[in-house]
Amino acid sequence: MMTTGISMRTRHVVVLDDDPEVRRTIRALLEEEGFRVTPTGDGEALLAMIPEHHPDLVILEVVLPGMPGLEVLRRLQDQGRIPTIVVSSKGSEVDRIVGLEMGADDYLAKPFSPRELLARAHAVLRRTEHVCPCDTLEFDGLRLDLTCRDVVIDGELVDLTSLEFDLLAFLASSPRQVFSREMLLDRVWGSSSEWQTAATVSEHIHRLRRKVERDPGNPRWIQTMRGAGYRFVP
Repeated sequence: MMTTGISMRTRHVVVLDDDPEVRRTIRALLEEEGFRVTPTGDGEALLAMIPEHHPDLVILEVVLPGMPGLEVLRRLQDQGRIPTIVVSSKGSEVDRIVGLEMGADDYLAKPFSPRELLARAHAVLRRTEHVCPCDTLEFDGLRLDLTCRDVVIDGELVDLTSLEFDLLAFLASSPRQVFSREMLLDRVWGSSSEWQTAATVSEHIHRLRRKVERDPGNPRWIQTMRGAGYRFVP
């Protein structure tokens, strides 16, 4: 069994896919790793169970009958930024970017390697379980509540995905330190170039700047160090 560093509490994963065989395959894979798995083929059913059975992770296909998977993804984010991995038959760059823009923490195209899905699931859970020694990080006009996972800029709450929050919190926890894209893949994603390209980091930095920078074209906090990576400047 894979060593993960995740706490021993049984993690609850909901798998949404209209293909029963895919649901069975993913369920068996995750249950072998010790996860508790709830499979469903219906987006409405998934959303209905969230308030009472708040899952640690959702794995969903975006091509679904009835309610589209992207609409399910949007509503999931409205219910508390639930960590989500899209596992989809739609694997183009545009599809992946749209999924990430709508709040997915990761996007994996079918067919996929079971080992890769497990690695990505563990990486997402490690990020959402990360606990910093301090409760808040405060800078001029910017406040990060690391317990509630809230970001407030100039008194206004900013809506970030769980991965966007983790990326910002990681950078802000080490002001002025430069991190390469490969280092961020390892430290924030819990991944490597074997599983994801470094361009993934650039995409998320771009989206994060659009949400937190007053002028994304001339970023104040999240700076690019040409040829080296990124740093947070308080």
